[in-house]
Amino acid sequence: MAGGYYTALSGMRARMEQLERLSSDIANASTPGYKAERGATEQADRPSFDAVLKSAVDVVSTESRTDFRPGSLTTTNGPLDVSIEGQGFLAVQTAYGTRYTRNGHFVRGAGGVLTTDEGDAVLGVDGPITIGQGLIEIDSDGTVREGQTAVGQLRLVDFAPGTRLERDGGSRFFTSAEPQAIERPSFASGTLEQSNVSMVERVAELSEVSRNYQTLLKGVQILMNDIDRGAITELGRK
Repeated sequence: MAGGYYTALSGMRARMEQLERLSSDIANASTPGYKAERGATEQADRPSFDAVLKSAVDVVSTESRTDFRPGSLTTTNGPLDVSIEGQGFLAVQTAYGTRYTRNGHFVRGAGGVLTTDEGDAVLGVDGPITIGQGLIEIDSDGTVREGQTAVGQLRLVDFAPGTRLERDGGSRFFTSAEPQAIERPSFASGTLEQSNVSMVERVAELSEVSRNYQTLLKGVQILMNDIDRGAITELGRK
């Protein structure tokens, strides 16, 4: 296979991965607490071909990084809505273990357990928090009250610098690293942290990646339809 094929096809593969990342960001642009993904590409030389064909160079996607910059806060006045002020993550219990999120849109789940809108039990400092049917308020330190009675306190944690958090769908993340409790948690009740995805930026990037993909596809078609056909024609005459 000619070196031009390697370059074009590897570039198309990298653009396909970029399109998947962008589509996920755009689909979650309205998900509270969602964090955008940042990706890049790099040159990947092919040593076994380099001696005979200098154009045999691939393009590959490098490791994507999550943009953990906070999103803007929107006032909802919902009694079970809360946003984190500053750093940190809320801990939630899933069927696959503890996960971490900045999505503070809570609901009253089965049996009165406080859950996220994805159905994950919200963990307090003493485990899952159970609430009744009364008026619920969340204090600035994360204390959950039903009327005048404290029924739990939200568990807010953070991780050591450099800790790698893997996305687990939507606004949830997981890691094998040990979380560190934040001693003085700060919350804003009746608000939600919005996604930090910039739709203008993402649509512009989507258009650029799509154009690049179409250009590479056209290049592959030219190689297949013109160069190969010409080579076969010339060989047939000999």
